[in-house]
Order: sequence, then structure tokens, then C-alpha cells
Amino acid sequence: MDKPKHIIVIGAGFAGLSAASVLAKAGNKVTVLEKNDQPGGRARVWKKDGFTFDMGPSWYWMPDVFENYFALFGKKISDYYELKRLDPGYHIYFGEDDQMDIPADMQVLEVLFEEIEPGSSMALREFLKQAGYKYKVAMGDYVFRPSHSITEFIDLKLIIQSLRIQMLGNMSKHVRRHFKNPKLVKLLEFPVLFLGATPQNTPAMYSLMNYADLVLGTWYPMGGMHEIVKAMVAVAEELGVEIRLNTEVTKINIYNKRARSVETTQGMIEADFIIAGADYAHVDQQLVEKKHRNYDEQYWDTRTMSPSSLLFYIGTNKKVADIQHHNLFFDEDFEQHAADIYADPKWPGKPLFYVCCPSKTDTTVAPAGCENLFFLMPIAPGLTDDEQTREKYFGVMMDRFEKVTGQNIRENIIVKRSYALNDFQSDYHSYKGNAYGLANTLKQTAFLKPAMRAKHIRNMLYTGQLTVPGPGVPPAIISGQVAAKEAMKLLLMCKR
Repeated sequence: MDKPKHIIVIGAGFAGLSAASVLAKAGNKVTVLEKNDQPGGRARVWKKDGFTFDMGPSWYWMPDVFENYFALFGKKISDYYELKRLDPGYHIYFGEDDQMDIPADMQVLEVLFEEIEPGSSMALREFLKQAGYKYKVAMGDYVFRPSHSITEFIDLKLIIQSLRIQMLGNMSKHVRRHFKNPKLVKLLEFPVLFLGATPQNTPAMYSLMNYADLVLGTWYPMGGMHEIVKAMVAVAEELGVEIRLNTEVTKINIYNKRARSVETTQGMIEADFIIAGADYAHVDQQLVEKKHRNYDEQYWDTRTMSPSSLLFYIGTNKKVADIQHHNLFFDEDFEQHAADIYADPKWPGKPLFYVCCPSKTDTTVAPAGCENLFFLMPIAPGLTDDEQTREKYFGVMMDRFEKVTGQNIRENIIVKRSYALNDFQSDYHSYKGNAYGLANTLKQTAFLKPAMRAKHIRNMLYTGQLTVPGPGVPPAIISGQVAAKEAMKLLLMCKR
């Protein structure tokens, strides 16, 4: 019997944990090396004075991706956490007396659309029918392809499907073809703000996100998003995966075009194969010698990155009335804020922002009578980040929050922590401090993304939000699965 191969996975984020479990199930010895003191990557937890804050992802979309992942190991989501669909899914503030809930029920949603723009309920049905087709094709035929080259996509059926899912059109024109009311346009365009490009530069195929949002729904794992991480860790460890925390990889040793070992803050570890789930640019530029890199500095500098974020984790000693679990503040110019991120990167003049209040759904995340709040303002990556600027924008968001909701909360804040570009760089080696990875522009889709395969290292692959299929928790979980399957193919070839 062949000795099990030792595979090192760098990073215990969603992609790394996903890859590790798939590889361990196939009989490999897998060690995950994580820089920080918790697994989960950006989905870490911060606890303070009885409050439990999810530090990163807060939206649970595409529940089928999670279900399918756990099913790979004969498990169900309900084996690990309770999932609750939110209704309303979220709340949008357009102004002080101008706001709306986004209902979970499709019939109620159609009535809402009809009230705002007569005739739009039928347009919504058609729009979501197309979005549903895109979702089915993308999640079936596209996202599980490793995208090593364009030849994977030279397939008549796939070419026809690409045209049908409007791979070459843009999101802005697609939405406006169906709807005229600016509120409905904002509602349907908002998901792409976090995909890393303006609606004008995002392929229309990403209306599939509207299907994920409005049809599949917005969910919440009771206990917080870190419950997903705990579940994935439980699966991994049951399969024999070893997860070493506080172990940062500082160098990958390569001999004769093969990675032989990694040097870490805890010593050197030998490996038969490496999957890099840490920040791709950091691994490519800092952990391997220049001759073994996939790209040069100019390549990375010219990539269009997704936004970074200015975050505030806030605990109040009173309940906050009339807000929902998810709240979008669209009381300023959407297009101008997008331009401040993508067209002319700078700290925004009049930013949009998002407030999460999980304690509206989950009493375990805040002490009795208190509220757990998470403020997020998308910003351009690569900006200068300092405490004075953070506090300035904290004031901006607080002023708007209190004005639009009609209530004061500043005097009731008992826990407060900020998090922004410098923290993303320090904690995750995040390129330019980005929060979500690589932007999903047409020029950075599928085989045009940074390659999953290390071009000059025979036994190494990349996974995560800077390679295929893209940013977000579900894509990261899929990326890990794809990388694991590709690794097994390469290991099999080595035996021949």
C-alpha cells in the first residue's frame, strides 16, 4: 500500500478547510497551517463583555452550496447548526421617511415592486427567470471548472449558454432594460458593489446574485457565521486533518521545480503537495523565489481588486428600535460612491453603508437588553488608513444612522472596535488591504483570473477568493473543492 501523501494547506479560511477535508477523505495526510489564533480566515470572531461579533462575512446566501458541501461527507447542515431564513431579508433606507423591507415571500415582493413601478411585477418575474437560469448554469457548468485555459470553455453547448447568460453584457444595462425606478435599480444593483466593480463593468451574468438574494433567500446560522467555520473544522478533524493555529508560513522551499517543505514560525515542515489558501499575491510575491512566481509586481498592481471595508463592531447598552437584522443605507448617491471606489479611488465623500444587527435574530450574541451592531462602509483598497480618518467616517455613519432612524445611540455605546485596511493587511496579508478578493469584471472572469495552478512549481495550487471561481463564502468553499480535485489528479499523474 502506498504511503499517504502529506499535503500542506496554507490558511484555514473557507477555501483551505474545504480543500483539506476533500483531500483527507481521499486518504491523504493533511496539515492546515493557520497564521492566526482562530480558523475561518476573515470569518473570525471577536468577543468582548458578553458580545460576540462576527468579524467578516455576515450574509448567508446560496444555501445549496453549503448543503452540497456537507453532503460530500455524508453530513447535513442541521448536524451542526440551525439555519433560519430572515423575513424580511433586509431593510433599505433611502431617506428619513423613505424606506422599505425586502420580503422573503415572492408574492409580497411582486406587490411591492408593482406599488413602486406599475407593471414591474411581470418584469421581475422575467428578470428572475433569467437570473435563475444563469444561477443553474453557473453553479453547474462554470464554477467547478479549474479554468486552467480557454480550451475548457470551447464547447458549443457552453458557448450557447454563455450567450444566454449574457456573459458579454453589463449589469447596469441589463437591470435598466427591465426597470426604470431608481429604487428598484439600486436594490438590484447593490450585490455587485461587493463583487468588485461598478454595475457598468460587471457582466450581466451576475444577475444570478439577484436570484440567490430574492428567490433562494437570506439566511442566518444561529450563533453567528462562525458556526459554519466550527462545522467545517469538525468535519475536517473527524477526517484526520491536523489544524495548527498560530503557525505562519514564511517561506516555501522549492527544489527542481517541486515544493519540498515550508518554513513556519514554528519550524520547518516537509510536504508532498501544497495548496495555498492564504492571500494569493502574498504567497506568489513573498513566499516563493522570483523565478518560481506566477506573476510579477506589475501584474498584481494592475489587477482590479474588490473593495476594502471600514468596519466598526459596536455594542450598545440598550435595544435599537425599528431596524432589521440587515440594513442598507442608500440615502446617498450609489453611483458616486461606486466611482470613489473604482473610477477615482479615494475616501468617499458621501458613502453608502451597511449595518448588521444579528441580535435582532439571535439573543446569544449580546447581553440581555443590549444590541450587537456591525457597521460596514465599502472603500477602495490601497488607501491611507489612520485612526483620525476612521473616526471621521464613524461620525459620518453615526450622524446618518441617527438622523435616518430617528434615534440616538452614540451615548449608549459600551463596546467599540474599528477594523480597516491596515488590519486586513496585518491579519491576512491582504493585497492592498482588500476585503473580498479579486473584482469580478469581464476581464477577470474564469480563465482570465489568476491561475489556480502554480506555473513553475509542479506540486502546488492556489485556492480562495483571488482565483476561481471568485469572492464570497460559497465561491471560496467551491474553490477549495476544485483545488482538491486538481491536486488529486496531479498526485495520480506522479504515480504513473
